[in-house]
Amino acid sequence: MQKSWLSLATMAAALFAATVHADAETFKIGLSNGWVGSEWRTQMIEEAETAAKAWAEKGVDIEVVVQSANVDAQGQIGQIRNFINQGVDAIIVNPNSPTAFSPIFAQAKARGILVIATDAEVSSKDAIYVGIDQKGWAVQSAKWLAETLGGKGNVVTINGVAGHPANEMRVAGYREVFAEFPDIKVLNEANANWDQAQGQQAMQNLIATYPDIQGVWVQDGMAAGAWRAIMAAGKKDEIAATGEIRKDFLTVWNDEKLNSGASINPPGVMASALNVAVLKLQGKEFKDGIFGGVYGNAIYIPIPFVSNENLGERLDETEGKPGYWSVTATVSPKEAAAYFQ
Repeated sequence: MQKSWLSLATMAAALFAATVHADAETFKIGLSNGWVGSEWRTQMIEEAETAAKAWAEKGVDIEVVVQSANVDAQGQIGQIRNFINQGVDAIIVNPNSPTAFSPIFAQAKARGILVIATDAEVSSKDAIYVGIDQKGWAVQSAKWLAETLGGKGNVVTINGVAGHPANEMRVAGYREVFAEFPDIKVLNEANANWDQAQGQQAMQNLIATYPDIQGVWVQDGMAAGAWRAIMAAGKKDEIAATGEIRKDFLTVWNDEKLNSGASINPPGVMASALNVAVLKLQGKEFKDGIFGGVYGNAIYIPIPFVSNENLGERLDETEGKPGYWSVTATVSPKEAAAYFQ
């Protein structure tokens, strides 16, 4: 008799579990990354996957499918086409082009698939953007540099991948700021493809050509290389330069007492986009007037800043992390809900 009751209890528990699973929301989301040249991109994907798993606590099962490889715009279009064929509910893409994806995004929308770009804005009206304002990111750090220099001095810049949408918006941002300071002279603009070694080489060349540099505006991981060249030249006390958000650089910044400041483009941008995507897939509607940006389809998230004033606090956040770990932030589901009615 006891065995019979145990069997009935087991069956009831199994039936309850099946019912709960049947009632749970389930979504399949594709993550497209067209460039794998930095640990920042790896962290971006990992944080998005973690955010997807966290939805299980809210009764939402998220299946994440990742396409991540070094491809051109056409190759990334192939990634998105694969997602469409797999029948995903949403696609989140860090795009290699602002304009090349419009036809494939239109195909996705025709299939009822939500498309969200992150990290770089896209012109397609069939997609939205969730991420930082890349121009605003550059404006913030360029203003820091200009004000640190007292509004005058010789400046050089080291940019990322020429033609990449995020890079072009950043270049527009610092040019706009420096144009407001007539006594700041931009001596040269170099490209180092968001690569630390190339950033170091570019800075070495610039110092050799322009020995009287007072300021350097440089992006992301290239900043660590640029600062290495500055220190090797014995100019760390003569030059103010924008910095970077990785643990290894923050440690050098602190130890060497560098004159630096850094806008944060958090690797958590894709996780932020995923949280927005899930809420939209649940049927929520965006608030009126929520969209802005150059294409009118952007939801901008906050841009934190690292300076000497909060450097210690930011370093504390890196405790136990590897040297390549970047200071990050994610718009939580609760915070993302503020974008909706």
